[in-house]
Amino acid sequence: MAKSEISEINPEVVEETVAEKVKTEADYRGTGRRKNAIVRVRLIPGSGKITVNGRDGHDYFGRDALVNYALTPFKVTDTVDHFDVIAIATGGGISGQSGALRHGIARALLEAGDYRTELKKAGFLTRDPRMVERKKYGLKKARKRPQFSKR
Repeated sequence: MAKSEISEINPEVVEETVAEKVKTEADYRGTGRRKNAIVRVRLIPGSGKITVNGRDGHDYFGRDALVNYALTPFKVTDTVDHFDVIAIATGGGISGQSGALRHGIARALLEAGDYRTELKKAGFLTRDPRMVERKKYGLKKARKRPQFSKR
């Protein structure tokens, strides 16, 4: 910006734009992890719309089973269609991202209300520690060995 443009900025307009960026309504955040996937989740009071990386949740995951798996924390806490989900997913595949979304939604619901006992009992607050085993040298995969040849 040139110096003349800076002096022409109206301070009232700047305050309005900053106020729009500050959260105007209640939103609850949580980060979920599964395998190599990380999902940042925002819950906003709404009608139950799911958005992942700017796309509809059903379009993003492609299978209803993955979407239903991710939304199980809402079913356990009886908050189906109470929140809109906005998520940013990185890493892993769609299955891991679905699990990470479930973990992130559960963590965000902790901020939203008094749901700790239900979520803890269902096991949604515990990060799934299972990871892919690394490949070892001399083997084809982590455990698969080359075919044995007697001669």
